[in-house]
Amino acid sequence: MDSIENANKSYFECFAFGDSPEMADELLALVLTGKKTATVSIVLEDEQTPNVGDLSLVLDGRGSPACVIKTVYLETVKFYDLTWDMVKLEGEDENFEQWKSGNIRYWTRDAAKRGYTFTNQTPITFERFEVVEVL
Repeated sequence: MDSIENANKSYFECFAFGDSPEMADELLALVLTGKKTATVSIVLEDEQTPNVGDLSLVLDGRGSPACVIKTVYLETVKFYDLTWDMVKLEGEDENFEQWKSGNIRYWTRDAAKRGYTFTNQTPITFERFEVVEVL
């Protein structure tokens, strides 16, 4: 991912959470209310990985800048090694089984779009972040 310049600030990435405008707005609302303080992602071999301290520009479902987050913790584990204590910080689900089934559906769609195979062995980057600016 390329850095993006916006108002004299360099960002690691510019993105919207999820894979639809509705999901982007729903997850952004969780971020802005403080319920979502973490995210998980699959980083493919040809993609740059974030570092602690990186700033990212988060977009809403219309593609407009909404806030800036700062990465405060990173850990890469296999999908099957993610724990409820980790993923509950995403603020999206009531229990671990709900989270797992939703994320398997999401990453299966993502794998079809981006051309990788998703399994329980797939490396996942767990990232905790904090909101540093609401735009």
